Amino acid sequence: MLTASRSLLPSSCKIYASAGAGFDWVDTKSLAKRGVIYCNAGAACTESVADAAIWLILSTFRNFSWSATAARTCDPSNFADAQRAAALTRNPNGHSLGIIGLGKIGMRIAQKAYTAFGMKVIYNDIRRLPPSVEAEVEAKYYEKLDDMLAVADVVLVATPFGGNKIIDAQKIGKMKKGARLINIARGKLHDEDAIVEALASGHLAAVGLDVHYDEPKINPKLAAMHNVEMLSHTAGASMDSHIGFETLGMENILSFFETGKAVSPVNSHFFDQAKL
Repeated sequence: MLTASRSLLPSSCKIYASAGAGFDWVDTKSLAKRGVIYCNAGAACTESVADAAIWLILSTFRNFSWSATAARTCDPSNFADAQRAAALTRNPNGHSLGIIGLGKIGMRIAQKAYTAFGMKVIYNDIRRLPPSVEAEVEAKYYEKLDDMLAVADVVLVATPFGGNKIIDAQKIGKMKKGARLINIARGKLHDEDAIVEALASGHLAAVGLDVHYDEPKINPKLAAMHNVEMLSHTAGASMDSHIGFETLGMENILSFFETGKAVSPVNSHFFDQAKL
């Protein structure tokens, strides 16, 4: 983890601008204590991550990857198996999408799911959005996560990693039987053993993961399941995202030295706490 060690950061360092999305590897509080603003460029990959989330949602409803893989085997029996399985899939239209963390990326996913699929948007976050923002997607706020888990047809994790799992065996148990789980945030936010058990028991209908607990090592039990869709943590890795990462990184530095304020700081609240 990046820390504010005196041997690494001179006192003249006032800003650290990352050309990337996550910051779970950074001790942002320690940097704030040294007077260093830490900025990330997560906003630059919003569109790409949202597109991938929509694909994961669609795939967990329709199981298209199984169908595609079966077709590529050129085996008539696999082709027939995929056809039989397809008859049991569902359309996402009209189902509820429960988003954990309705930030910039979460909201963009909600907009796409609401507009394209006609999904019902519900969400849980540490703060409620203004009514005017909720109205854009007719979002319903749940103050308690367990209450949202109990009614969501799809639970999508879109919140930063804060040091603890959000989706563990206890939380999965709160989800409605037959629900789907999507994670496009961080693999450390979910318990993969608990997910395997929930899929095996039928409590979860399907799972879509862009991120994994022990990347780049993939859980072989999950990989062997037809109702698990997987990506190699590539949801935000488009060329458009990387151009945006570099651009926002430079904009943060320029803005800081021109105005004294960065564009996308993530540890400014620690500075506020220090003043109390």
